[in-house]
Amino acid sequence: MASSNGIVSKDDGPLKFHLGDYTLDSGVVLPGAYLAYKTFGDRQNPVILTPTWYAGSIDYCATNISTSSASLNPSKYYIIVPALIGNGESISPSNTPELRENFPVVTFADNVRAQHRLLTEGLGIDHVKVVAGWSMGGYQAYYWAVQYPDFMDAIVPICTSAKTSIHNNVFLEGVKSALIAPRGGLSQGIGKGQRYSSSGPWTPEQREVGLKALARVYAGWGFSQSFYRHKLYSEHFGAKDVDEFLVNFWEAWALGSDPDDLLVMLQTWQLGDISASPRFGGDFAKALGSIKAKALVAPGETDLYFPPEDSQFEVEHMAPGRGTLAVIPSIWGHWAGGPGDSKADWKFLDDKMAELFEGL
Repeated sequence: MASSNGIVSKDDGPLKFHLGDYTLDSGVVLPGAYLAYKTFGDRQNPVILTPTWYAGSIDYCATNISTSSASLNPSKYYIIVPALIGNGESISPSNTPELRENFPVVTFADNVRAQHRLLTEGLGIDHVKVVAGWSMGGYQAYYWAVQYPDFMDAIVPICTSAKTSIHNNVFLEGVKSALIAPRGGLSQGIGKGQRYSSSGPWTPEQREVGLKALARVYAGWGFSQSFYRHKLYSEHFGAKDVDEFLVNFWEAWALGSDPDDLLVMLQTWQLGDISASPRFGGDFAKALGSIKAKALVAPGETDLYFPPEDSQFEVEHMAPGRGTLAVIPSIWGHWAGGPGDSKADWKFLDDKMAELFEGL
């Protein structure tokens, strides 16, 4: 997979690390489990782990990995991008037909334990410099910090949270319900999955209608009110109006995913809570206080999912001097920390991360 300069091309397919019959935190065994991943750079360099986000392929999540980057630079670091279970590249309903109807609940903790095995057993790595990620990738950075507190020097959670808020879960219930409605689906509650009026696979029409509905719910949350008010969808994405943006950006994004994959990842997101383990007994402040790694916490100023006040709470409950809050000054909403569409926002993040990396 490596090119002559030791940097993996984004055009190459992902590798697989086989977990075997993988026992989840629930006690359920996920048979024949595996993680998909890619690596960028030279194995001899310091390691950066940057997991994927919701509905993000490995290549999409690797958008900002570049030799021109001050932080995610594969000429300076060995960068590993593991895919979430359920994203369609790691084991997922879409690539495991025998499990599609009964794919088990997978938590962030399950994902991070699998990634730890990938690093230690598969790649022979016993320490990383940084775990960094946006959105669901940032959740995984937080989970790494509490599950393996001595494994990394620092974490960089970007536009994310260490615990899914009530408000965020309400939003996700809307997304889920819009997606499953064409199949006569009903939510069974936050983090509890869904049920359908009849069994069987998605029809092409159900799939299209559900994914387009999900996209339009998502569209009102991914970007901020100011983003739409200033019509940045035209300036940055070339849409003649917001209707065209909904079709060409949001619906096109959603239609690239499998509905069952999206539901698996959505449930993982809804169950996000670093304190949901016997070690912390639901004590969120205690879990935050256990973090040993340096933490650069970077919320978006106008993020409707993960507002800066939530990140401020997280930093304030870390040990003194452990966390640093760096609010991204942006009207791009949640997308401020994403795949580099806003060049100014990525420059802000890139500089902040480079400063952290060099100071470790």
